[in-house]
Amino acid sequence: MSTTSTTARSVTKTVTIDRPVAAVFAFLSDAANWPAWAVVNVRAIEPADEEGWWLMDTPNGAARLHIRGNAQLGILDHDYVDEQASWQVPARVVPNGEGCEFMMTFFQPPTFADTFFDEQIALVDIELAELKKILEAGA
Repeated sequence: MSTTSTTARSVTKTVTIDRPVAAVFAFLSDAANWPAWAVVNVRAIEPADEEGWWLMDTPNGAARLHIRGNAQLGILDHDYVDEQASWQVPARVVPNGEGCEFMMTFFQPPTFADTFFDEQIALVDIELAELKKILEAGA
């Protein structure tokens, strides 16, 4: 009997933001705000012709983004599609006292070597620090 696993390696990144859940959700659910905080991965973004999708300029070329948000549940799951791959990123904004936590889980695509995945995930820390700085400055 084979015990080969189809479970992907995952990493969850979290940042504490001293702002109410509603304010953080509103900022993140508007993809037009992403170039301000996702400074490593999003150079520019604009609405696509297809409802709910956005066209992005990234360091790897053109890509598309679709946010599947639910404000009541704090869900900010999003779909990312480019020439090389596509994947879904589960994301949540949850209350923490008067502030909140923003969490994203990344699953390692089968085409990514461990080292490359680790390098890309480390860059998320830069973006989350920028997000925290922007949102807390607007308090």
